[in-house]
Amino acid sequence: MTTVRVNGVTLGVEHFGDASAPLVLCAGGTTMLSWPDELCEALARGGRHVVRYDLRDSGESRTVDPEAPAYTLRDLAADAAALARALDDRPAHMAGIGVGGMVAQVAALDHPDAFSALTLAATRPVAPGPVDHDLPDHDATVMDRLFSRPMPDWSDRGAVTEYAAEAAAILGDDPVAARAAAGRKWDRTPSTAPAVQMANQLGVVFSKLDCKPRWRERLAELAMPALVVHGRRDPFFPVGNGEALAREIPGARLLVLDSASTAIPQAAANDVATAMLAL
Repeated sequence: MTTVRVNGVTLGVEHFGDASAPLVLCAGGTTMLSWPDELCEALARGGRHVVRYDLRDSGESRTVDPEAPAYTLRDLAADAAALARALDDRPAHMAGIGVGGMVAQVAALDHPDAFSALTLAATRPVAPGPVDHDLPDHDATVMDRLFSRPMPDWSDRGAVTEYAAEAAAILGDDPVAARAAAGRKWDRTPSTAPAVQMANQLGVVFSKLDCKPRWRERLAELAMPALVVHGRRDPFFPVGNGEALAREIPGARLLVLDSASTAIPQAAANDVATAMLAL
């Protein structure tokens, strides 16, 4: 892992594969660890240079004030385009998961010359907040269980990793994998400040961003190969959101992972990599 300075900010990045191979740029949701090691390694074996990175105010990227970010969704999209251009002079395959998928959509729309293909995983075509009437919202019962829990002591690594494992169990993800990922996030967070640790673990900074104007109505402008990946059992962004993306992006392919929830499980890494390599 290292850092790259682009667009006036420092971004934490990790490389897989041959740096001379075609670039797949993976935007975290919000940290790079949202993209499983197994998937990145499978893409690298398939002849790609994979770079996963942390969004601002997460991981090893620049942290200023995660409780009051002074930038917008479009700034994050500009980060993605600048990073892609800094890493390779050819257009990149842009991939985003969760809120990183929102960054990826806007990046592809606002900077189409920087990208040659698009993968959107576990995301939706609208920003955080009230959802469009034709899109399924968060599962209310699951969200009540998830957010009614008391917050952990963010200065206690064990409490934080256990909190993440419990959340994964509620969401239908793998608690063992979630506990391990939370520990890795903790270990690579430069600051021990509770607000920074919470922002890293929960990605709450994204909900505070200015995400206007809307972009859903522009999806038909996308003129690059696109893949939409979604878990059948996702209660946070239910699968209807992925189905809408696949309908509204011209020629997009939809890959539904029947046994998955919000995360890409290790068992699905090869299938997802094969679909991404086919773009």
